Amino acid sequence: MFSKEESKKLRQEFWISFGKSFPRKWVLYNTKIKDFSFKFYFDTKKAMVVLDIEDEDLEKRIHYYEKMQSLESVLKENYLPEAIYEDIYFLDNGKEISRIFVLKDGVCIHNKNTWQETMVFLNETMAKFEEFFEDFQDFIKN
Repeated sequence: MFSKEESKKLRQEFWISFGKSFPRKWVLYNTKIKDFSFKFYFDTKKAMVVLDIEDEDLEKRIHYYEKMQSLESVLKENYLPEAIYEDIYFLDNGKEISRIFVLKDGVCIHNKNTWQETMVFLNETMAKFEEFFEDFQDFIKN
C-alpha cells in the first residue's frame, strides 16, 4: 500500500515519463466542440483512452453521442475495434456524461513494470482516436 503522497509522486512520475517518451501535442480538449474532449486515464486497476461528451445541455449531449453512434461501425472497423460506447456514464463525482473509451485492464500506476505497456497503449490508442476524429470532425461538428 502506498501513502497518498507516494501515490501522488508515482502518478506525477508516470505522466512526466509518458510525456518525455511520447512527446506530442495531443488534441485532448482542443476539439473545437464545447464539452467534447479526449482524455488519458490510468489508475491502480486499468488504463483508458476516453472521449467524453459532457455537455450539460442534454439535447446537445445526445446530439453528439448520436453522431458518434452513427460512426460506431467505422470507428470499430477501421480504427479501434475495442471501443466501448456508453450513452450514460457516471463520473466519480456523480456527474452524468456520455463516454466512448478503450480499456486496458491488468495495469497499475503503482507498478512500474506495467508502465511501458501502458504508455504504448495510451499512445497508440489516442493516435488512432485522433486520426478518426481528424477524418470525421466536419461531420461530427455539424
